[in-house]
Amino acid sequence: MSEFAPEASDWEAKFHSLLPLFGHRNWIVVADAAYPAQAKAGIETVVANADQLDVLRNVLNAIAASKHIRANVFLDDELSFVSEGDAPGVAKYREELDALLADFTPFRLPHEEVIGRLDQSAQLFRALIIKTEMAIPYTSVFLELDCDYWNAYSEHRLREAMMQAESK
Repeated sequence: MSEFAPEASDWEAKFHSLLPLFGHRNWIVVADAAYPAQAKAGIETVVANADQLDVLRNVLNAIAASKHIRANVFLDDELSFVSEGDAPGVAKYREELDALLADFTPFRLPHEEVIGRLDQSAQLFRALIIKTEMAIPYTSVFLELDCDYWNAYSEHRLREAMMQAESK
């Protein structure tokens, strides 16, 4: 298998092999068909000849079933402004995506800002891009993984306790 021509049937195997390895600060992107193969060594791209929402549903279910991670969801802010006239099917897609992400509060940022966050993280941490058959612009869904058994509030309390101990 060529690095530039991944086997479409391998996406699930690759995803499930990486999921136990992935943790806080890793990324998974369920991308549209035009998402580019990035050159950075820490970013791996696989092709899924499948519906984007089906792939996203499978990915979110697998993350939810894991005991160590949860996903922070990022969407391109541009998606809210893509018109039905320019991209037939976008309105239905937005409705279906909103329903699929009902348990999340997605962060909506300009596309270049989300890509910048992914690129910055990939300096040190791995990312998996799963390209789908989606042919509507700005539909890639970016999942920044976080620790499921530790949260920002607990981290804040820990840091405060450490500072108090140092000041004694």
